[in-house]
Amino acid sequence: MKKKIRILVDLSATILHHGHINLLKKAAKYGLVIVGLTTDKEIKNNKGYNPELNYHQRKNILLSIKYVDKVISSPWKITNKYLKKNKINLIIRGSDYINETFDIKVKIFPRTKGISSSLLRKKSSLIFNRQ
Repeated sequence: MKKKIRILVDLSATILHHGHINLLKKAAKYGLVIVGLTTDKEIKNNKGYNPELNYHQRKNILLSIKYVDKVISSPWKITNKYLKKNKINLIIRGSDYINETFDIKVKIFPRTKGISSSLLRKKSSLIFNRQ
């Protein structure tokens, strides 16, 4: 039996959207997709807000996606120690993460144009502020 490559896709997924799905779908073509999901505390410390959905809610949503095999908690900054501990063979990311280097191969895909959690958050804020 051939061993599947363990792929890490690290996400905050505070507001899940089709850009996340596009990336997960691409990752699934390479092997076992493990989502490194940023914890609530790390989001608060690094983005300055509490996520709209808590860690467990985001994890349950991600686990319902057919391209996701496993979800594990992750720190904001992925380290080689974290990758080794979780036996990750490949990292797949969107093109907004291009400045980090790791001991394993990283595959970068272009972001889905016109979508991000930040953009959706801003758009929904504008809608709610008009009401």
